[in-house]
Amino acid sequence: MKYFEIDQKDRELIQAASDVLEKNYRDFRHTVGAAVLCSSGKTYAGVNVDSCGYGPCAETIAIGRAISDSERDFKRIVAVGGEKSPHQVMSPCGNCRQLIFDYAPDCWVILTHKGKVSKIKVKELIPDAYSNFE
Repeated sequence: MKYFEIDQKDRELIQAASDVLEKNYRDFRHTVGAAVLCSSGKTYAGVNVDSCGYGPCAETIAIGRAISDSERDFKRIVAVGGEKSPHQVMSPCGNCRQLIFDYAPDCWVILTHKGKVSKIKVKELIPDAYSNFE
């Protein structure tokens, strides 16, 4: 797998995810923020929603917000967690990897790899992924 250095747009996306988490953090309910950058240049952010121990991840909420606003072309996505800033950049769970792949197989995922914030294409994170579209 090939990881790449992040750039200024990646840092801005991390900040957008951090901002939504800071505004909405609630222990045990909203502990992760995510942001997705679309080809239109617009960024959509969301927090996870926990119910009875499980609920939609922040990435799902951010993608859903973008789709609800008629966006379909996702360029980059990031999730951050933790109560205090600076928030930790997180790797997406398996379900989120599949969701991102389903909607944007060429999307960059910003994550922490070996202690360093980097980015990688989602198709690298989920090789031989299940797909209804191929």
